[in-house]
Amino acid sequence: MHIPPFDNKNLPIVDVGDSRVPLNYLNIINLKKDQSFEFKLPGYETCIVPATGTIDINIEGENYKSIGKRTIDVWDGQPEGAYVPTNIKAEFVCKTDQAEVFIAGAKFDKTLEPFAVRENEIDTVQYGSDDTKTHRKIKHILGGQHHDKVGRLLCNELYTVGQGGWSGFPPHKHDTDRIPTETRHDETYNYRFKPNNGFGFQLFQAENQTVGNAAHIIDKSTVIVESGYHPCVVAPGYEMYYFTILGGLTQRSLVQYFQPDHAYQLETIPGIKDMIAKYK
Repeated sequence: MHIPPFDNKNLPIVDVGDSRVPLNYLNIINLKKDQSFEFKLPGYETCIVPATGTIDINIEGENYKSIGKRTIDVWDGQPEGAYVPTNIKAEFVCKTDQAEVFIAGAKFDKTLEPFAVRENEIDTVQYGSDDTKTHRKIKHILGGQHHDKVGRLLCNELYTVGQGGWSGFPPHKHDTDRIPTETRHDETYNYRFKPNNGFGFQLFQAENQTVGNAAHIIDKSTVIVESGYHPCVVAPGYEMYYFTILGGLTQRSLVQYFQPDHAYQLETIPGIKDMIAKYK
């Protein structure tokens, strides 16, 4: 489902218990200097990630100073973030002229320990090629290296490398728990384009559909993936980014099921198997 851009007034875009993606949570907070925001989510672990701007974060007495180094846009450097355990109060304060902050969440009952992820700790993988029109880069904020610290949440940023091209290809899904073939992971995206008048298309195709449906996505579009195959494409002349939230039902590691008609391209896209391994 596509949610067109709107002023969410610092209220959740995907709230707890959402009927479509109940394993996910997304809020986007916009603050000016010295303004603050606080929250506490029973039943959901979260990750605070500035899109732009710098914030100081307090998670029940644990202080993480100067999180976020980007000033212009999401292409302006590495991400940083902080993990907030389930049912723990977090507060952050804007230290720059303004800040735009993602709060990503996944359903999880246990309370773990908070921690920060600094720019030098981001796990980056680049794969694909210009020839295969699949060249992209993924920056894992909460990735496989955090399996012993996080319950169900995976959080990353995906960039197309160069202008135009496909992402989420070959088409795959993760809507059914049938381990080891596939896991149930709800997924939510927030898109950005460079230049910001860029656009793309998000495909939604149910497993039993021959022809799916496409949504016209623009800067700050949100997409929630309830089920089915879901590749996307950016128009020529534009770069695309999407902030990604994955919440697992029974495990954190993601197992993707690739659409059989197109799965052979796993053998032709450079580095894609290394990318898949990063989610496990």
